[in-house]
Amino acid sequence: MLTRGRHHGHAALWLENDLLRVGLLPEKGADIFELTSRPEGVQLLMESPSGLRPPSGRLPEDFLENYEGGWQELFPNHGDACTFHGRMMPMHGEVALLPWEAQVLEDNPQKTTVNFKVHCRKAPLVLERTMRVRSDLAVLEILSRVTNDSGEECEFVWGHHLTFGESFLREGSTLDLPAERLFTPDPVYEPATARLAPGQAGPWPWALGRDGSPVDLRRIGRRELHSHDDAYLTGLARGHFSLTSPSLKLRFSLDWDARLFPWVILWQPYGGAELPPLTGMYGVGIEPWSSRYPLDEASRRGEAHRLAGHQSLETRLAASIEKL
Repeated sequence: MLTRGRHHGHAALWLENDLLRVGLLPEKGADIFELTSRPEGVQLLMESPSGLRPPSGRLPEDFLENYEGGWQELFPNHGDACTFHGRMMPMHGEVALLPWEAQVLEDNPQKTTVNFKVHCRKAPLVLERTMRVRSDLAVLEILSRVTNDSGEECEFVWGHHLTFGESFLREGSTLDLPAERLFTPDPVYEPATARLAPGQAGPWPWALGRDGSPVDLRRIGRRELHSHDDAYLTGLARGHFSLTSPSLKLRFSLDWDARLFPWVILWQPYGGAELPPLTGMYGVGIEPWSSRYPLDEASRRGEAHRLAGHQSLETRLAASIEKL
């Protein structure tokens, strides 16, 4: 079933069945702001401390300008802002800042399917996302397609900024992810509250804490840690992770093509984000990316995706919620 409405002043769409409700903001990056397991009434996605503000009447210039949490698609840049071929690429790309076209493809008792499309302004690229919810499954299917509208080869990086919040992450929550290696940045984003030693490389899931102790990153930290860290994971046996909340007896899983997204960014704002506008943020981001680097650095390292003129690339993701 498809429902239209408003969410904090923004146009909103909800795709839902008896098991799942997915809320989207087509005019704000096609953000997924809600992913609710309906039988339990649990909203899994992170909600930022400041919350979503009404539209300002102009396009945002920065990813964090009106960041509500949730799940965003990052394209054709991710990570830090950079300059590429003389054009400024904003932090986490431009499509999360733009309105997307929305077209309902089907809405009947068996399934609801909506196509979202956006034309980049800083690159000759078109990104489409077709999302489907079937009547009897707690599964969100996503088919994405990138098309190069120009006659010249074009480079890009791509990612999904998927975050989970306190309503889901109860005591004892754990992450299962088939990676081999982990890295931490140097310098770290917030040194005062970083728990992990900077500039390290080692086997997943064990990281080195700043106090020299081992840290098992499969264990989701509590707000009381008052820490804020990033880790970069790679060497994926397959594109998959599961996040389990034992006390709620719920498990979220995401599956994707690890050849296209061979990195996972593990963002850990466990109550220790102090810089505005993330001050007081609690949750975890588990984010498939095509490279750990922004577009300029990924291109230099040969890690950016290349798409020939007038060609397209398609991929599929599937997000599911399971009752244990």
